[in-house]
Amino acid sequence: MNGGDEVAAATPAGPPPPLEWKFSQVFGERTAGEELQEVDIISAIEFDKTGDHLATGDRGGRVVLFERTDTKDHGGSRRDLERMDYPITRHPEFRYKTEFQSHEPEFDYLKSLEIEEKINKIRWCQTANGALFLLSTNDKTIKFWKVQEKKVKKISEMNVDPSKAVGNGSVASSSNSSAPKPYLANGGCTDRLHNSPGNDFSIPAGGFPSLRLPVVTSAETSLVARCRRVYAHAHDYHINSISNNSDGETFISADDLRINLWNLEISNQSFNIVDVKPANMEDLTEVITSAEFHPNQCNMLAYSSSKGSIRLIDLRQSALCDSHAKLFEEQEAPGSRSFFTEIIASISDIKFAKDGRYLLSRDYMTLKLWDINMDSGPVSTFQVHEYLRPKLCDLYENDSIFDKFECCLSGDGSRVATGSYSNLFRVFGCSPGSTETTTLEASKNPMRRQVQTPSRPSRSLTTLTRVVRRGAESPGVDANGNSFDSATKLLHLAWHPTENSIACAAANSLYMYYA
Repeated sequence: MNGGDEVAAATPAGPPPPLEWKFSQVFGERTAGEELQEVDIISAIEFDKTGDHLATGDRGGRVVLFERTDTKDHGGSRRDLERMDYPITRHPEFRYKTEFQSHEPEFDYLKSLEIEEKINKIRWCQTANGALFLLSTNDKTIKFWKVQEKKVKKISEMNVDPSKAVGNGSVASSSNSSAPKPYLANGGCTDRLHNSPGNDFSIPAGGFPSLRLPVVTSAETSLVARCRRVYAHAHDYHINSISNNSDGETFISADDLRINLWNLEISNQSFNIVDVKPANMEDLTEVITSAEFHPNQCNMLAYSSSKGSIRLIDLRQSALCDSHAKLFEEQEAPGSRSFFTEIIASISDIKFAKDGRYLLSRDYMTLKLWDINMDSGPVSTFQVHEYLRPKLCDLYENDSIFDKFECCLSGDGSRVATGSYSNLFRVFGCSPGSTETTTLEASKNPMRRQVQTPSRPSRSLTTLTRVVRRGAESPGVDANGNSFDSATKLLHLAWHPTENSIACAAANSLYMYYA
């Protein structure tokens, strides 16, 4: 009787079915004809570990926080509701929480260099006592912020009517006599009591029975963001990454040539753990493009380079980690080298999977998934916009080839996502046997680009590569036959840590989708 169950359990499960994505919310949507302000363009997105809070940073140096509302409405966390078999029909919903000015434009007088206020990265830190903590950075300065609810204090009414009180609590009187006046025990003045016909304030005979002191009451709460620490003057080049350590005490910051290790409590010193600057700058062949701590092992971190390689380093090996523990790179095919080979090989972003076993990297044309136990090559490679390959010359001319696209993984590690042009982003299944490939548009109708034109038959993933190559023959046309726009690019996106929900930035608008 149980034998059938055992056979069923032994059969390996196939890849999960493709997700059907739906529009959830949009914040900051532009109305038709509304002019886009440069300072409003979103430059960083990050969920916290619980997924209950979302932070965005923009080119104007502001950080905007959103909080999840759909779990609060039921009075419990999603996990608790599932345990109680509570029917959860709602998708993740967020609302605006607060915003604050994180960075201001500065000027470095020693180098005659303007430092713009644009937020490059945001990272959430561990919460404590109901307060939220996060790190934000621009090109030069990292700041540690505490966001906490503060109660607005109000003083309750005293014995006297406040409208009749003047000065330091004294009662208004029409008497101007300078003669000494008899006083009562509780501060009442008999002269005012009897000789001021114009005053309607009266004190009972013998004064007040008791003196009521003012009491402070809390009427309402407001969110206050306070900068706890500033980590400055440690980078000669622009900061491209910050990453928290799993120990909760330290974090790293990386620029083009160096990676520094900081303690959250100490802002006036850091340790330089990676330095790729050659003695002679003319010998410089590659720069650091991104760096990330391992999610579980506090001694491991990875950083990527402009040559397309990823180095895994172990902080236990030496104080200065110039020698790597592992090197991940893919050998280029012979005869495929061109002028653009090195440019498009540059990795713009790396992310560890939640369990730390896999590492996702994004270069200009592809997403690559690496197993940190296997340095011979990537486990999977996903073509993001192969139809752009014949147009690399044009993209080089308008500098689009240097765009830095971010990437993200789902909480269970079964899917990856990254952005492209025309405000499109792509979701790929990376489970064994999965052929899931979805192209979505950052709009209220995300599946709009999925609709096939009648002249093109519907196609499976096996024929997609053929169509991609054919689509590239007509200029400015993407995989589905739609014209692409290199000016509208979706660089920043983040995957909810526990659910199939993606937040992505299209210019100044924050779009959220769920599946």
